[in-house]
Amino acid sequence: MFHRTSLSFFIIGSVLFYLTGCSSGKEPVNQYGYYHSGIYFGKNFSANYQQGIMDGCTTSKGKYTKSHTLFNNDQNYHDGWFLGRNRCKHLLIVEDEKNEEI
Repeated sequence: MFHRTSLSFFIIGSVLFYLTGCSSGKEPVNQYGYYHSGIYFGKNFSANYQQGIMDGCTTSKGKYTKSHTLFNNDQNYHDGWFLGRNRCKHLLIVEDEKNEEI
């Protein structure tokens, strides 16, 4: 009886571990919406809107990135760039803050 119970718990535990512990570690880009840098932005964005989010987020992190042609001529890119810049501001690491942590 004890052996059968132990085996049952082992099998159930293994199945639960498999179902909950296995993830690819990648952001689910279009499965349930758009994610970038671990931040959920929403659903149903055009490719230029997503590019704007990525560029705005990169800018917010301290590396200025912007397609000026798209920014000036494509409203989706323009709006996405500002959304990405604003939503990723907290990801900026200032050099002084890095030195204080050490």
